[in-house]
Amino acid sequence: MPLVVDRNAVCDTYAWAAEQRWVMPGFGTESQTTTEALLAAALEHANRIGVPNMPVIVSVTNLYTGRTQTVNYTRTKRWDIGLRMFMSNLEVLTAPGSPFEKLRVMAHLDHIQHDIDEELLAWDMRQFSSIMYDASELPFEQNMEATARFVDAHKHEIFIEGACDEIAEATGDQRNDLTTPERAAEYFQRTGADIIVANLGTEHRASASTLQYHGEMARQVRDLVGTRMCLHGVSSVPPEQIEHLFDDGVCKANIWTMLERDSTPVLFRDMAQHAAKVAGPKVAKELAEQGILGPKADVTSASSLQYFTHVHRETIAFDEIKRLAGQFFALWYRRDEA
Repeated sequence: MPLVVDRNAVCDTYAWAAEQRWVMPGFGTESQTTTEALLAAALEHANRIGVPNMPVIVSVTNLYTGRTQTVNYTRTKRWDIGLRMFMSNLEVLTAPGSPFEKLRVMAHLDHIQHDIDEELLAWDMRQFSSIMYDASELPFEQNMEATARFVDAHKHEIFIEGACDEIAEATGDQRNDLTTPERAAEYFQRTGADIIVANLGTEHRASASTLQYHGEMARQVRDLVGTRMCLHGVSSVPPEQIEHLFDDGVCKANIWTMLERDSTPVLFRDMAQHAAKVAGPKVAKELAEQGILGPKADVTSASSLQYFTHVHRETIAFDEIKRLAGQFFALWYRRDEA
């Protein structure tokens, strides 16, 4: 089916997922390879559980300083071109005749900044499925006021995720306070957002999955506001902590860092093992002599078209990103809970 961008259809999809007790993963991307790998993972799981119209959210950030994904989507480094390429990829991949045509694919704008993304915010919001309007860097009162203004102007057009609290960066020293039930309830009441990002102990762009997700606090928030939270920073916590997120009041969870972080070692290993086929025996031997390559690396084979092409590297990344994304579908989309 075409991209799900109508606000009512998006709301219906969230409601349908809630009936299944499913947490919808919102996967980030900054390349066509990742975008297609995410849809391939969704299709594989949809076929496995017998739900051909299974929902999946694919997202990009824009000028967000944490990661400018639309800028990275194109070598032009222009966010507007990158965003159009992202949307064009999704439109082609969900068009009639595509293997992914039956999936319910939603295009999400993530961490759209209240100030530096002003030009994007003037675009027609009806072409997107949902948006995270991010004013979390402002003091709480100003955050609510700015978000409420955006909601008043656009809630009839697009599903809106508000940023109740700022999530810490793994690379920084700041550790923000957890979102309290009272703060979440006030944010909902004052802004009218559809769902909110709550700080539940996770971090953005984590180098490992070692943090503690605060499920007890999430359940306290849920008791006041319902199942209307989006969890950011999923890559920073181990899977066993987030298996039952729906019970905690989480309806959507964002994943991106681990897709890149955990797929890269697979590519690195393949290139190291087949060093001569990738770079040629001359370069491979030089790297071995410098101690960069170990004794088990192939340093004698002739360079091979099978190994030194961009397609080969993309295929390795595609397959691993697909596998990693599939783990989250298996974790949260279970027919035995429907």
